[in-house]
Amino acid sequence: MNETAKQIKDKFFELGVDIPIGDIEERLDKLITKFRVPVNEARRSVINYFLKEHNIARSDYFTGQGEQMPYGESPQVNTADISKVDMWVSVKGKIVQLWDNDHDSISQVGLIGDETGTIKFTKWQNAELPDMEEGKCYLFKNVISKEWNGRINIDLNKNTSIEELDMDMDIDVPGPSTESPQVNTADILEADRWISVRGKIVQLWDNNHDSISQVGLIGDESGTIKFTNWQSAELPDVEEGKCYLFSNVVSNEWNDKIQINLNKNTLIEEIDEDIEVGTSAITFTGALVDIQSGSGLIKRCPECKRSLTKGACTEHGKVEGLYDLRIKAVVDDGIVTQEALLNRELTEQVGELTLDDAISMAADALDQGVVLDGLKKKLVGKYYTVIGPRMDRYILVDSIEQESQVDIALINDLLTKVEVA
Repeated sequence: MNETAKQIKDKFFELGVDIPIGDIEERLDKLITKFRVPVNEARRSVINYFLKEHNIARSDYFTGQGEQMPYGESPQVNTADISKVDMWVSVKGKIVQLWDNDHDSISQVGLIGDETGTIKFTKWQNAELPDMEEGKCYLFKNVISKEWNGRINIDLNKNTSIEELDMDMDIDVPGPSTESPQVNTADILEADRWISVRGKIVQLWDNNHDSISQVGLIGDESGTIKFTNWQSAELPDVEEGKCYLFSNVVSNEWNDKIQINLNKNTLIEEIDEDIEVGTSAITFTGALVDIQSGSGLIKRCPECKRSLTKGACTEHGKVEGLYDLRIKAVVDDGIVTQEALLNRELTEQVGELTLDDAISMAADALDQGVVLDGLKKKLVGKYYTVIGPRMDRYILVDSIEQESQVDIALINDLLTKVEVA
């Protein structure tokens, strides 16, 4: 990100505008880290922001750059000839794969191929382009090449047009071998690998995406990795605490983190062993400034262990839920804010109540919300050290201890920020 910010700063300086690099880095960091915008989209957004702020034409910024705006129609090339970034080209090919996607900023993502090979494409929502179908042929006019994770791909944008072609192509589609190699989670370091993973389901996370069946963590002796089981794969659900072999999954990268996707080629096999999951724990100390909704006394689906919303599971509908306790805490050290997830055991420990106590409180008040209110009164404003692995935005807390040395001024300042927000 520092190199991207420097490139933007240097180009604006050439145009007579000296933008503090800290302003560029802050805007990039907010888009990439907080809002999870892909790096290339964040870069474009930041450039456009400062172009508008300083009343500079886009043509002035991009003149002489590899990323020039296309003039007329870009030259048509084979996918094998797209070998460097910032090439404006047109591509004719067949949609050989459309990948599952839950990112709001992306409309479609997959592979387009011709006789020379295949290349990944991303169609952004803001381009407002029509959807394509797997197996059909198209001509993409005015797409731009980008690099992600060391690989060249193409972006469809507002300058792109899509034309469906009445033809067929014989494409060699990449996919899993009969048996993808089994690897440890710690060895999954790059995207687009077909692999098999053996591990224990450490966590199943709440999920409100219709396209996703289950999402959570699978772990082995070397560590943990996020997995996503897509509805379109039509695979059976897995259960928290059980061990499985996932054959033929694909690694991918999002927001600088590697994860694995289960798809139509994946096989799920329950295995009769108890895997000791290794973790790489971090330590975070700060003031507990908030406990989010969805905390306290909740009900889970007896089948898939998802938390229920108004008595219903997104997968199994209306069910007789099982009570559970959890805390989704927000901890602030004065520099960064960190979300932390506490399971029932730790919630009972830090909240000094049992699950039975919580059920009794809710029954007396005829309101489950009294448990959350009670936890907030007891915990918010105190200083804690939490230890556990960080996955996505959460620390999955293994241990939590209250600190005896409390910085009252800092806590008051942090709580004021939360109230204002």
